[in-house]
Amino acid sequence: MRFFGTDGIRGVANKSPMTPFHIVKVGVALTNYFRKTKSHKPKILIGKDTRLSGYMLETSLSAGITAMGGEVFLVGPMPTPGIAFLTKNINADAGVVISASHNPYEDNGIKIFAPTGMKLSEEAEREIEKTVLSANIHHLLPPAAKIGKNIRVEDALGRYIVFLKSTLPRDFSLEGFKIILDCANGATYKVAPMIFSELRARVKSIGTSPDGTNINRNCGSLYPENLSKIVLRENADIGLAFDGDGDRLIPVDEKGKVVSGDEIIAIVADFLKERNELNNNFVVGTVMSNYGLRKFLDKKGIKYSLTPVGDRFVLEEMLRKGAILGGENSGHIIFLTHHTTGDGLLTALQLLSIMKLTGKKLSQLRKIMKVYPQVLLNIPVKKKIDFSKIPAISAAITRSEKKLSGRGRVLIRYSGTQMLLRIMVEGPLRKEISKIANDIKKTFQRHGRLS
Repeated sequence: MRFFGTDGIRGVANKSPMTPFHIVKVGVALTNYFRKTKSHKPKILIGKDTRLSGYMLETSLSAGITAMGGEVFLVGPMPTPGIAFLTKNINADAGVVISASHNPYEDNGIKIFAPTGMKLSEEAEREIEKTVLSANIHHLLPPAAKIGKNIRVEDALGRYIVFLKSTLPRDFSLEGFKIILDCANGATYKVAPMIFSELRARVKSIGTSPDGTNINRNCGSLYPENLSKIVLRENADIGLAFDGDGDRLIPVDEKGKVVSGDEIIAIVADFLKERNELNNNFVVGTVMSNYGLRKFLDKKGIKYSLTPVGDRFVLEEMLRKGAILGGENSGHIIFLTHHTTGDGLLTALQLLSIMKLTGKKLSQLRKIMKVYPQVLLNIPVKKKIDFSKIPAISAAITRSEKKLSGRGRVLIRYSGTQMLLRIMVEGPLRKEISKIANDIKKTFQRHGRLS
């Protein structure tokens, strides 16, 4: 059995591995890992989003940590990037986020940050996992005199807000801006209205009434349509949609048009390059980055590389290339000058800063990049076969790539978290790429033995 996946531990609440029994063991194993290398009591920060199961999992994790003699620092609902920042800020040995990001409320997960504010290494995860899965870990528990305790961090939100403001120009103000926020009934529901109001923007907020079950439900970065309508109705300058754990941003311009993560990357890359601030003249995206972003970067003479989907891969490549800007079309953007992980609030502030410094509306800024139409088809599979070895499928893909040569692209891959084959086709004409995607799908269904 594997506990840790590509992005921490994930599952349905009250089903393995997201049960109190298993999560107590995770707390024990995590604390044991740090106890072996530290002379002090391990200091572990815990934050969460607004899911109902967060209470249960927070209590279970705290029980395991304190049972092993660790000290728990509780901050309550807090965006994932806020936990990454606070882990380093309070000099904790680890920071834990209890969240399933953009997933429905029934799901939950655990993501662990190292003292650097970066995600815990895979080697550390494997060692913790080994302890969790061992038959008996009771022998690891210290005597009663060495049990740990819980401490609540009362100024957590204030610390995070001060950090976010520190990334802006001196005396920066949003006075005169009207902003609509959609906080997805998630982890940004308190902090987002606070920071934009403190910067003197006129703020109207939706998705700020979490009840434990409405996180991401028809709101937030996955569902920006309602936000678009409100931006138009309120004659706002911008709409900002966050996801459940606050590490993604999808903006809406003043005309009610949704702006993608790739468009944000293009806007920021262009701004930084014009000021000779784009370190190494390099940007990192993923294989799912829109073809239009690649064309834009080529046109501007900006170097780039594309990684597998996942912020861990993006960050690793940024560090290798000395890049300060990278991210995903989903709105998960990393500004490495300021932070070690994607941060929706930070992204929003950097975007607003560019709008103010250039004097341009978002609808004007986004014109620098043409977004290519994209068709994405998902095919359920029973097993993940090597389709490159099936002649009919290889031929169909090759034909499609030739049709779009220089005008678009074809990407076929399996989902990393689900039993799905994903067919993605991009090109200038939606009718053309829809036909190409469906032709490939039919070939897979005839020859792929996928289901």
